[in-house]
Amino acid sequence: MTTIIDKPRVSIASVAAESVSKPAAKPRLKSLDALRGFDMFWILGGEAIFAALLLLTGWAGFNWFDSQMHHSTWHGFTFYDLIFPLFIFLSGVALGLSPKRLDKLPLPQRMPLYQHAIKRLLLLLLFGVIYNHGWGTGAPFALGDIRYASVLGRIAFAWFFCALLVWHTSLRTQIVTAILVLVGYAVLQTFPFMTLGNSGAFSQTGSINAAVDSLLLPGITYQNAAVDPEGILSTVPAVVNGLFGVFVGHFIVKPQVKGEWFKVAILALSGLGLLVLGWAVSPWNPVNKTLWTSSFTLVTSGWSILFLALFYTIIDVLKVQKWAFFFTVIGCNSIVIYIATSIVNWKYAATSLFGGVISSLPNHVQALGSVTSLLLVQWLVLYWMYKRNIFIKV
Repeated sequence: MTTIIDKPRVSIASVAAESVSKPAAKPRLKSLDALRGFDMFWILGGEAIFAALLLLTGWAGFNWFDSQMHHSTWHGFTFYDLIFPLFIFLSGVALGLSPKRLDKLPLPQRMPLYQHAIKRLLLLLLFGVIYNHGWGTGAPFALGDIRYASVLGRIAFAWFFCALLVWHTSLRTQIVTAILVLVGYAVLQTFPFMTLGNSGAFSQTGSINAAVDSLLLPGITYQNAAVDPEGILSTVPAVVNGLFGVFVGHFIVKPQVKGEWFKVAILALSGLGLLVLGWAVSPWNPVNKTLWTSSFTLVTSGWSILFLALFYTIIDVLKVQKWAFFFTVIGCNSIVIYIATSIVNWKYAATSLFGGVISSLPNHVQALGSVTSLLLVQWLVLYWMYKRNIFIKV
């Protein structure tokens, strides 16, 4: 983990790249940090806002919004299902904004980037295990009782393989790879060579994902289910979410593309196209987050592009930026605050600071007051770090 205090944000990777080829300064989209912060906002406690607003106003419409703040039970899609793949997509965008080909460089010049990539992979895997066993329990002493698969682990693998492709292959090869992975994974799930039951290829017990997890995944699965939502096989198509981000990053900085509004139009059409394609194949390949089906990859990539197009339009094209500062503060330290949600009792801190104020509110307002105070405490910590240029990156 790299901590920078009172200095502009840098990373091992960017320093190494500069020493190798002295490229132009890495383009930075203000919309990227803002959208990353918007994504993380819902994990920090924002998902409870609509239930609190329902209690406050009694408007039944908030029931629908609240239903979007929960994962799909199996097949289907909600807004909350997008949070994880959107984060992977945004990490790919950052890669695509300044792609570096390393394969023709001497090995000593490549080593700093390779070392950074491996270090990042291992650290995120470790932090993922810590997050899995947070909330005051800690990881079990017995290695077989540890859950090794994690959200951070999937983010790590997706970024790692995307980086290797960006560093060693052409854009055309990356596009062909994404297509082959999506088609091959869909075929593998639809016509599995091994199953654990007769309940169907896209069921928890009958999927090839469950078979692979039972054979190869060490430790325990999430809630001891037959298939882990961050299991081995479903990590493969998650790499494609990152690759779609790489393609978008390439496109945004492509010098031949003239006109910001043209870029916005192409992004919007691309996002809509992926949505249509994803839902079109869903009768044969259901949209399913746990199995991370190919249709789920297409649908979430489509929504990710649409959200980035919206944020890019408002923040980077129209330059309407002040409203996004709240989310930018979160996005600049997204990984550290995510880990902190598992090892810090933010609810206790919020109650300690604002409990008296909240208890003095009318009963139907207290739920919204609790959510607001929880978010405020976390945001203030991030704001303190932001004002002091403390950015913790892995």
